[in-house]
Amino acid sequence: MRHWWISVIALVALLVAGCAGVDTPMGAPAAEQAAHAPVGESTSAGDNAISVAGSTTVQPLAELFAEAFTAQHPEVDITVQGGGSGVGVKSAGEGTVDVGMASREIKAEELTTYADMKVFVIARDGIAAVAHPDVPVDDLTVEQVRGIFSGEIANWSEVGGPDKAILVVSREEGSGTRAAFEEMVMGEEAKIVGTAILQPSNGAVRTTVATTPDAIGFLSFGYLDGSVKALKVAGVEPNESNAANGSYPVVRPLNMMTKGEPAGAVKAWLDYILSADGQTIVKDEGYLPVE
Repeated sequence: MRHWWISVIALVALLVAGCAGVDTPMGAPAAEQAAHAPVGESTSAGDNAISVAGSTTVQPLAELFAEAFTAQHPEVDITVQGGGSGVGVKSAGEGTVDVGMASREIKAEELTTYADMKVFVIARDGIAAVAHPDVPVDDLTVEQVRGIFSGEIANWSEVGGPDKAILVVSREEGSGTRAAFEEMVMGEEAKIVGTAILQPSNGAVRTTVATTPDAIGFLSFGYLDGSVKALKVAGVEPNESNAANGSYPVVRPLNMMTKGEPAGAVKAWLDYILSADGQTIVKDEGYLPVE
């Protein structure tokens, strides 16, 4: 009888040991767990937390990319903040965030300072000069736009409008939209007039221009709507198709940056952004997809 009970106990022990080897997260060997891990996951939960900061122009796009990606990969947590393009470059270059955002070309000195920073163009964007809807001017040359924003042209009558003072609205220093506008329109010599009303975002510029008679500002294409009048430049409408075919001249890249080559969840997210699905979001939001 005693030997029979010993045999039963041994059999039970074998069965328990066998159950422990069933394909479960606790029982599977480490290599097998890694093979079946969610996107970007390795040995620590933090590998699936992605921090993003920088351009307030790119921020809404990044939030849409994050929402779409995490719907497919709920194990990934993506946090997106603004701060401006300068913040995006510095934060990515120093590795204080996983992904930086910039709505302008990356400067040569920035690429030198952050030699291991990788830059990914995720979309292209036009910048439009916009006026209050009641301003009876529809078309300006690049020279006239430069003259208005530098303060050399201070009255709408100088560009075919009424005898009314022009109120200039601009983004603040450090803005990628402002930097791109200064590079492509203002040039090296002209500076934005010191009396300009400075705003911290495209949305704030749009609201100020839309609600201030005789105002003019500049906006990312993604923020154009019926509340402001988008002005032609040298007879060319500021729209997606003209930007894509090269006839509209004020177009800039929208960038994401990482410190070193991206890996894990960060790489998976950037791959998604550059995929057909990600670029559909770009197009739907009024920006230009990258090829």
